[in-house]
Amino acid sequence: MDSIRQNKIARLLQKEIGEIFLKEGKSFTSGGIITVTIIRISPDFSYAKVYVSIFPSSKSEELLPYLNENSRSIRHFLAQRIRFQLRKVPEIAFFHDDSQDYAQRIEDLLD
Repeated sequence: MDSIRQNKIARLLQKEIGEIFLKEGKSFTSGGIITVTIIRISPDFSYAKVYVSIFPSSKSEELLPYLNENSRSIRHFLAQRIRFQLRKVPEIAFFHDDSQDYAQRIEDLLD
């Protein structure tokens, strides 16, 4: 169960990482659209799991490793944006959120 503080920090990180992808997107997305869907943050705020949805889903195999390789630079951009809200910026790791693909597969089966 997440605390209220964890939820607030997770929402802040979700908003700011989304803005980073929007403004610095050309260097990270390489032609795909990346949406931050969920962020799970550890109780000590030192580690954050960032779940992203990638469109088109065929690019997810190439973009997800690229995001994890460049997580330090994304964390640097994040630190510049939230330096007054958090004392220490958490380490971030990116994971694929396939809920959209799953919903599309269910919809195709029902049609």
